[in-house]
Amino acid sequence: MASSCRTFLALTLLLGALTLPQWAAGTAEAAEKLVVYSGRAERLIKPVLDEFQAKSGIQIELLSSGTTELVNRLQAEGDHTPADVFLTNDAGSLEHARELKLLRPMNMREVERAIPSQFRAADNSWIGLSGRFWIVVYNTNLVKPDQIKSLFDLTQPQWKDKIAVPNSGSEYLQAGVSVIKATFGDERTKQFLQGLKANAGTQVYQKSSQIVEAVAKGQVAAGIVNHYYIYRHLATQPTAPIAAVMTDQQEGGMGAIMNVTGIGVTRASKHVESAKLLIEFLVAQAGQKMFADLDKEYPLHPDVKADPTLIDRRTFRAAQVPLARLAELREATLTLIEQVGLR
Repeated sequence: MASSCRTFLALTLLLGALTLPQWAAGTAEAAEKLVVYSGRAERLIKPVLDEFQAKSGIQIELLSSGTTELVNRLQAEGDHTPADVFLTNDAGSLEHARELKLLRPMNMREVERAIPSQFRAADNSWIGLSGRFWIVVYNTNLVKPDQIKSLFDLTQPQWKDKIAVPNSGSEYLQAGVSVIKATFGDERTKQFLQGLKANAGTQVYQKSSQIVEAVAKGQVAAGIVNHYYIYRHLATQPTAPIAAVMTDQQEGGMGAIMNVTGIGVTRASKHVESAKLLIEFLVAQAGQKMFADLDKEYPLHPDVKADPTLIDRRTFRAAQVPLARLAELREATLTLIEQVGLR
């Protein structure tokens, strides 16, 4: 009970620190509501949107669904979409939406100062908010730290029936495989997928949280997930026998696979100024700190530190595949996944 109270107090103080620019006062009269299409889990984004609503007076109507479904919906609705903002957890999907001309190019100096250019579309039609890395979670009772250094290690015969992987519909899997394809080409990527399929067997999951749980229970020795699932699990079960490997840091390795949560204003939005206020709220230092503290993601603002329990961002390299290429590579990646028969 005491722990819950401390957590609530910490969240209250954090929310209280989030403020809008002084010039934002009174904008609620211009746009009483913003409709947000979100591909993120509601529990991860709603607290931030609720605070924006409280600070600005601009009401948020949140529609949560799968990212692909939302892109298709935006395309079908066209100029008649009620959505003002599209927010999701995959840069490839955001870039695809940009290519379909569903998002509006933006001139936003505050955003350009806050978020480095590699985490934004060239025309700012989408803007990264937080980073995540595709890493290996392992059971500390079953695996020694130096046994896994690369994602490719999991395709070796000694890991047969000992690993868990995301299913073929996972946007995280699709993005990760796209990075591998861009780095090493089709043949090695196909071999990677074949190795994962052979070693995972029936341990293929729809949710990353299920993979972490399977590893923590010792049902498998290791699995591939986005980093934050490990730290969220440890936040509630600190004695769980799991740890993270930031993979592919060896000489000649591709680096850790990165993706971002991001946001864009729809081309059809009638409330552009209010949507800009929301984006500035999310990229400001206080908003970035909220992503770091509540969601265990890496903030993209260079002056905001990640949660101290995470692996220090300065100690590892990221793969050098531009985020915008994830959209370009997706169809070919899906074809490879289908050819291998990963379910």
